[in-house]
Amino acid sequence: MTRTFEELLTEACAAPVDGWDFSWLEGRATEERPSWGYARAMGERMAGAEAALDIQTGGGEVLAGVPRLPRLTVATESWPPNLARASALLCPLGVAVVADSDEPPLPFADEVFDLVVSRHPVTVWWEEIARVLRPGGTYFSQQIGPGNVFELIEHFLGPQSEEVWRRRHPDDALRDARAAGLRVVDLRRQRLRVEFFDIGAVVYFLRKVIWTVPDFTVDRYLDRLRELHERIRDEGSFVAHSSRVLIEARKPS
Repeated sequence: MTRTFEELLTEACAAPVDGWDFSWLEGRATEERPSWGYARAMGERMAGAEAALDIQTGGGEVLAGVPRLPRLTVATESWPPNLARASALLCPLGVAVVADSDEPPLPFADEVFDLVVSRHPVTVWWEEIARVLRPGGTYFSQQIGPGNVFELIEHFLGPQSEEVWRRRHPDDALRDARAAGLRVVDLRRQRLRVEFFDIGAVVYFLRKVIWTVPDFTVDRYLDRLRELHERIRDEGSFVAHSSRVLIEARKPS
């Protein structure tokens, strides 16, 4: 039975959005994955590390999937619901979970880690990453790239400037990493198809990924949501494109 616009909104607003698990969207939205396989590649690097730091771990889901963790593994997180979720998931695995404000300085001494990782960090503090890395250490990260799901953003916020779409450009990451004294050894970018099959999936996504439409509430954007609901109903889905960047940088020995 087809659910109404109101029913879909009610369901999506009631769904929990803590952690970084998107399983609620199964059957309701799809997203292509980058060809480099970040979780697998991160696990390979973890297996060869002695001391590793996962910055902005979210709910700890990616780190918990690593087959072999280093002897010393630390994760940071700032949002209290995610911090509680990450602690429950990671502490039994021997990971130290640290509350951190996601602003400099990182709460660690100089040159502690030979591997620092981060999946989809909100902000990258390159000088702090360089400080806590040991000589010869590696930073490995998958990040949100420029123009991420711009079709969805422009539906709600209208046309955006070129300056807005250039934010998070990989050229800026390359410049900032080098300025911090790191050598970039790998830098890749991909655009990937994202498809939403009902308006509830859109609402859930915007509630969870809060920087997409920063002032999003259902009440504030009710008319735009209804328009998008009708479009999905008529066309079968709404298609956008995610932007992903992979960067690997090393601290000189």
